[in-house]
Amino acid sequence: MDPELEPFLPLIPKTDLTDPVTARENYAARAAAAPAPDTSAMQVDDHTVSADPDVPVRIYHPHGARSALVWLHGGGWIMGDLDTDHHFAARIAAAADTAVISVRYRRSPEHRFPAALDDTYAVLSWTAEHAAELGIDPNRIAVGGHSAGAGLAAAVTLRARDEQGPPVHFQLLNEPMLDDRQETWSQRNFTDTPSHDRDVISAAWRHYLGARPATPYAAPARADDLSGLPPAYISTAEFDPLRDEGIAYALRLLQAGIPVELHQWPGTFHGSLAVISADVSQRQLAELTAALRRALAE
Repeated sequence: MDPELEPFLPLIPKTDLTDPVTARENYAARAAAAPAPDTSAMQVDDHTVSADPDVPVRIYHPHGARSALVWLHGGGWIMGDLDTDHHFAARIAAAADTAVISVRYRRSPEHRFPAALDDTYAVLSWTAEHAAELGIDPNRIAVGGHSAGAGLAAAVTLRARDEQGPPVHFQLLNEPMLDDRQETWSQRNFTDTPSHDRDVISAAWRHYLGARPATPYAAPARADDLSGLPPAYISTAEFDPLRDEGIAYALRLLQAGIPVELHQWPGTFHGSLAVISADVSQRQLAELTAALRRALAE
């Protein structure tokens, strides 16, 4: 474990998804304790995207930014909202100099797959259709997310390709949750890792899918064909059950001819980026936002 992260381990509670409502409350309380981001150099607005049902979003628009990132929060499709990801979305917008459209997608188990994907696709379509109004270039729209949100980002990219939908310029996948089968080495062996372990991820998939079989739009690792997708930045954490499925997805994208930047962060665990005081976390955020800035400058 990274020596700067190790002292925080006793302070990080193990996620328990047995009671989704309580899990959400605990997740929100921890997020509320994070330092408030500096939003003085951007406009921040809450908006509702007209869909069926409507989808709440929060738009972070640095002055003069001409590109956009549709951002999906983590939380196993169960926890998280616009407030819990406020600090992360604002920092990405400032560092990457891009408008960030943070999505409040419907959560499971009350709203199982494909509700969250439908909400995400509606926001992606709205962003492209309202590019002029938003002051952005419709050809410079990326999708991205953390954990389950990164899985949604990969899924909506597949759907946009398959349905000839809005063009996605780039996909930013931070510690993505991609494979319900949980057959990788890291899934089989990381059964007691900080915050999230194999059992927590199994519970998240059960809440998300219910009795439905997984499709590639639920679990993008199941997609047979990854050709024709946009370039990707994929980040994985060493002590994370999701590590190997992220690496495998990056390799499959490369084999399909897709440009990929892959960074495996030694000594980190799932969600350790929240320990923002650690040097490794600062380097992770700096690299993630630099990759996004480079991609959207093209």
